[in-house]
Amino acid sequence: MDIYQKLAKHLDNLPGGFPSTESGVEIRILKRLFTAEYAALALYSSMIPEEPRVIARRAGIGLEVARQQLEEMAQKGLVFAIYSEKEQPRYQAAHFACGIWEFQVNRLTPEFVKDMEEYWPTFFNLDDWKKTPQFRTIPVNQSITVEHHVMSYEQAEEIVRSHRIISVNPCICRQEQGMKGNTCNRPFETCLMFGNVAEFYLHRGTGRRLTQYEALDILHRANEHRLVIQPSNSKDVSFLCCCCSCCCSVLRNIKRHPRPASIVLTSFVAQINEELCTGCETCIDRCQMEAIKTEDGRSFIDADRCIGCGLCISTCPVNAVKMLRKSKPDQRKVAKDMQLTYLELAKNRGKINTPRLVGMLMKSKLDRMLTSF
Repeated sequence: MDIYQKLAKHLDNLPGGFPSTESGVEIRILKRLFTAEYAALALYSSMIPEEPRVIARRAGIGLEVARQQLEEMAQKGLVFAIYSEKEQPRYQAAHFACGIWEFQVNRLTPEFVKDMEEYWPTFFNLDDWKKTPQFRTIPVNQSITVEHHVMSYEQAEEIVRSHRIISVNPCICRQEQGMKGNTCNRPFETCLMFGNVAEFYLHRGTGRRLTQYEALDILHRANEHRLVIQPSNSKDVSFLCCCCSCCCSVLRNIKRHPRPASIVLTSFVAQINEELCTGCETCIDRCQMEAIKTEDGRSFIDADRCIGCGLCISTCPVNAVKMLRKSKPDQRKVAKDMQLTYLELAKNRGKINTPRLVGMLMKSKLDRMLTSF
């Protein structure tokens, strides 16, 4: 087994997965991103952020060599790094997506994009995604009211206000589609990052620091441009994307499914008051999942296709649409942070016994025990 096959297996053993194909396109992708030296070192990265000395010892190489290569890999978006003013950087394995793929913003080539378009249908195993999505969908703020008892982690504006360090990055999906000639007329800078993830993009020079006010303005413009709000699948949100179904790799695949609502993690569904509806079809143009139909001059919601984004509500001229919270049995639990989400994903993929994932599980359990006192 050569080094790239070993790396493919390593990435597939991570919670996010990296499935193989008959064509071997996944190996071509890795060869475009990793040198043989980078691939060899990536094999010793884990889901726990670690200092270079730890990874160097495991890989059997010198500390300075490991430190230099890990930082080079972080700059190229091949591993994730946590930067601190008081401590040296710590490095950890990055999932292919969400992770390595998104980190390639501003680094795309036509050949890489062609390979990715071939790989996406295999990569997005909707059965795995359905069990534990890495994204979830929340309504735009204009579509929800206090009586809906919306949790703070379900409100996009509250998510922004809860963070001090915020960056915005170009949307890799619109960049990819633009390179194919499918130019989207939506805003280009719409990917909001928070905390350590924001610091990572800022350190690499691919992100731009924002104030909370500027981030809120991006959310408002996202609603104007019919973009679906998709934060990370965790209460402690690390990123928030504003997505369209014409470009977003996730929404494009979900939209092809006959029942998108069964794939997406969402707590809401839209409902149209037929007595108030005038059949203007404004909501039909707004819907990214083609979940709204018109019959006899009135619109209605196909609940199997509605992902609860609220875009149909914020511009209804007669206020005929409202959001309904799903019943408790139909609402899925949102993990405290992405580490726990990844553990659940690993469990569902049968990867929980993968070396070093067990260590991450024990660390997460210990963290929860300590915070419970």
